[in-house]
Amino acid sequence: MGDTQNNLCEEVTFNSFYKTHAQGATNFAFYKCGDRDGALDLVQDAFSKIWENCSKIDFEKAKTYLFTTVNNLFLNKVKHEKVVLNYAKASPYNDTNNQNPEYLLQEEEFKKKLQHAISDLTDAQREVFLLNRIDGKKYREIAELLDISQKAVEKRMSGALKSLREKIDGI
Repeated sequence: MGDTQNNLCEEVTFNSFYKTHAQGATNFAFYKCGDRDGALDLVQDAFSKIWENCSKIDFEKAKTYLFTTVNNLFLNKVKHEKVVLNYAKASPYNDTNNQNPEYLLQEEEFKKKLQHAISDLTDAQREVFLLNRIDGKKYREIAELLDISQKAVEKRMSGALKSLREKIDGI
């Protein structure tokens, strides 16, 4: 008899797993594809796969399986097409204290520059940068999530920051 608390084939357990990890997986997928709807599709597909294979997945490894599945689904979807990130549009910076037209224009310019600079990063750099700066994940957590070393995370982050600094003044 398996422990029902750790059995993904039990609806209660699966729902709890879903509630715990859906947001993180969606953010991860969004950083991959730069598209909210696309991200939701990837995550829903990944959870469907987990439900279909619930008896084969060890509960302890389910989170890793989820993120790996999202990543694989993404890679299948994009194949070789370049990913352009609509990140700045999706999460705009709003400074409500300063609404004069000139400032708003400068802010819009900055957002465009930032968007282009982020989309020019390598996929690996962009992913690490967004997981750290937007999701607030620590390097250790990112390393675990992407199944790479913490050194690799640091290297990607440093490359991302260098690239962004070259393209945007005052970052």
